[in-house]
Amino acid sequence: MQTLISRFTERCVWIAKRVCDDTDEPAAPEGGGGFPNYVMIPLHCLRIYLGTTYRMTIDLLKEMPRITREIGLEPADLPHYSTLCLAFERLDMRICRVLLGQSAQLHDTGDIAAIDATYFDRSPASRHYCRRTNYRVQTLEATKLVDTETQVILDLYCTTTWEGSDAEVCEQLARRHAGELRVLTADKGYDCNWLREDLRELGIRPLIKHCLHKPYDHAHNARIDEELYGQRSMAETVFSSVKRSLGSALRA
Repeated sequence: MQTLISRFTERCVWIAKRVCDDTDEPAAPEGGGGFPNYVMIPLHCLRIYLGTTYRMTIDLLKEMPRITREIGLEPADLPHYSTLCLAFERLDMRICRVLLGQSAQLHDTGDIAAIDATYFDRSPASRHYCRRTNYRVQTLEATKLVDTETQVILDLYCTTTWEGSDAEVCEQLARRHAGELRVLTADKGYDCNWLREDLRELGIRPLIKHCLHKPYDHAHNARIDEELYGQRSMAETVFSSVKRSLGSALRA
């Protein structure tokens, strides 16, 4: 009988092989080569599933030959825990985005989404490293599109340059999910008439409050369905949950 962890691993391997372009490489490196992404991704997923450190994850998997063989490895072939950590940091953003989309499909999401942005501080780096590489990035802005029914992150946009407005990022994310969304909620930071028009052309109803510059802005806001608009808070809830549950593992 297949166990929960076995089914989870099987699903992770299936997704990883769909998004990676190195599936023709052997799972266990030969001659000092590196481990392919389609192997490292399920290992990372298992680390999160087990809720353990990199070191403990490898130790546990050495005692789970059935699980490691589903990934394509023998227990003796498992990478060093430091190799697993470095592979996670070097994972291409393109692959991360596809994995995010694949994970969202595992949930029964609705047709109402919320969008919001927040900032993440970068992890501390030595002054010597910053001077040597001219590294000046202090924070990263992350914009998330969240399904209000399941609190699943549907899409993500990250930037360290802050080029373009929040409205332009919103339009970009909404366009990717046109046909799936019926309503999009956002705060006053996304108050642009052209954005509302573009969303309507995509078949998405914008629920974005107007900044109060003129008397008729009060009338526009009064017509908004407050109960529906209140679901916008789900985006803030997701940000809070991510920062609280992952803690120091989050870094720009």
